Amino acid sequence: MDRFARFNQDYYDRFYLQSRSRVTSAEEHAHLARFVFEFAKYNGIEIESVLDVGAGVGHWKRWIEKNAKKTSYRGTEVSDAMCKEHGFEKRDIARWRDRETYDLIICQGVLQYLPDPDVAPAIANIAAMSRGLVYFEITTRFDLKERCDTERTDLDIFVRNGSYYRTILQKHFVQVGGGLWWTKEITPPFFELEMAGSAK
Repeated sequence: MDRFARFNQDYYDRFYLQSRSRVTSAEEHAHLARFVFEFAKYNGIEIESVLDVGAGVGHWKRWIEKNAKKTSYRGTEVSDAMCKEHGFEKRDIARWRDRETYDLIICQGVLQYLPDPDVAPAIANIAAMSRGLVYFEITTRFDLKERCDTERTDLDIFVRNGSYYRTILQKHFVQVGGGLWWTKEITPPFFELEMAGSAK
């Protein structure tokens, strides 16, 4: 059985499209997209290319097409339904690494669905393709207890502590706030106290 079969049209209808049950709307998501692009602009980072890992219902794709028309966008998904509807490439980030690198990589709501053996390879693949900035959104045990609306949040995930992800992420990236991380392979354009931990 396809281990990604659960990511069918019903899944996306429930958590992303139906107004009564979705975790966010396109309008709400636009605030996040603007934040990420303005953060980059403020710090002198040019976003000419984007890789969207787990592109879902296409919120990032549509926002970029409308608001960052000169930016090259590439979306990947494990969902046959979303690949067919939006033209995404079917890729499993734990087993796929492109030779190209990207100014911004988005990995929103993906890693919590991967089993333990796949998390570190997925992050390593993202790091290898990063030319600088990466946005991660990962639901943790603390989030489920203290932050998430459990009526709207998918609870069928691998529930892990934030420290689990942080330990792996910090091998490749330095945290720069708001879900954004910077690859350690490139000298960061940030002041010391804008980063959590050492860039080395």
